[in-house]
Amino acid sequence: MVEDETLLAESIAEWLRREAFAVDVAYDGDAALQRLGVNEYDVVVLDRDLPVVHGDEVCRSIVDGGGETRVLMLTAAAAVRERVAGLALGADDYLTKPFALVELSARVHALSRRTRRAAPPTLSRAGIVVDPARRQVHRDGRYVPLSRKEFAVLVELLRADGAVVSAEELLERAWDEHIDPFTNVVRVTVMKVRRKLGEPQVVETVPGVGYRIP
Repeated sequence: MVEDETLLAESIAEWLRREAFAVDVAYDGDAALQRLGVNEYDVVVLDRDLPVVHGDEVCRSIVDGGGETRVLMLTAAAAVRERVAGLALGADDYLTKPFALVELSARVHALSRRTRRAAPPTLSRAGIVVDPARRQVHRDGRYVPLSRKEFAVLVELLRADGAVVSAEELLERAWDEHIDPFTNVVRVTVMKVRRKLGEPQVVETVPGVGYRIP
């Protein structure tokens, strides 16, 4: 999330976190470029009129980098020529301020799907059915209430389609950059997911490698 209006940036970030996204926040273009040089992001929500380094330059840098990061550009300018100019820079989508947070999150969800292998509307494996859009989890027909982080971890394990997902990958995808890389939060969260899903256990630990749902 790159936005120089602090309150707006934080409110958008908190909204997206409620949608089970891991969100980092930058308040100017230079800080955004520094984070982009270190981390791989699925989506960058990018205000166009940024201090230090303009949003246009940030967008060009993302596009020139040739990665899979998608850009949702924000602007206060509603003119068609402004939207066309933003898309011409390589932005994948464009949203004019003011906007509804529910629309922004829907667009972020849509863009994030483009960075991954196409997935069905629901994820299912080992009797577990997850509806990411509604944030609902069922196992063998029983509703399973999960916290945001528990839900995010389960979704990543299901998306792996039986492959092992390392603790580092889960930490990167479900938490933001401020999390301590040496924390045991992934192990604790997986333990809680196991307990809530019930018996028989379906989340396997692969010693020294990570976790999977076979």
